[in-house]
Amino acid sequence: MKIICIGRNYVAHAEELNNEVPEEPVFFMKPDSALLRNNDPFYIPEWTKEVHHEIELVLRICRLGKNIEKRFAHRYYDEIGLGVDFTARDVQNELKKKGLPWEKAKAFDRAAVISSTFLPVPVFPDPEAIRFKLNINNRSVQEGNSGLMIFGFDEIVSHVSKYMTLKIGDLIYTGTPAGVGQVKIGDHLEGYLEDKKLLDFKIK
Repeated sequence: MKIICIGRNYVAHAEELNNEVPEEPVFFMKPDSALLRNNDPFYIPEWTKEVHHEIELVLRICRLGKNIEKRFAHRYYDEIGLGVDFTARDVQNELKKKGLPWEKAKAFDRAAVISSTFLPVPVFPDPEAIRFKLNINNRSVQEGNSGLMIFGFDEIVSHVSKYMTLKIGDLIYTGTPAGVGQVKIGDHLEGYLEDKKLLDFKIK
């Protein structure tokens, strides 16, 4: 099972981190050891002083596929969940300055929160208008809508499949909206997909 993450997929988020808006989907990987399930608490690693939250819609791949045409891409995912891509921002910034890969900042243990519940795609009236948000300590910090993505679900699936075979159970984190920020010990995070709470966990 692969965890594929799309970066810089919302214009406002790219701008808030002073990144260029990409011309094609940018993706990176996390190992399965990065998964944090069942609303277990997230423990801030001792080697970073600045972990940021990034709430994202997550696609679950349901068919084996390679070189998938965009017009057929919707057949390859059947459920949408919610995730948080935790990022050690201080570490990432240092790596970026040196032109080095980001794995230390993105792929560490438990850095990919995933909801236990996924919703079938047909429950959403419009896949291009799916609302989601993250609250911290009862305050909204990130609000997103799939209609604001630079690259939609089908384009993401098609693009990634040109470079690697997608397998049943693979997860694609589709990018985060603006509003990323630091989490601290004691914070209470709640993630909503439309009006359904799918994430509810604490930072320790």
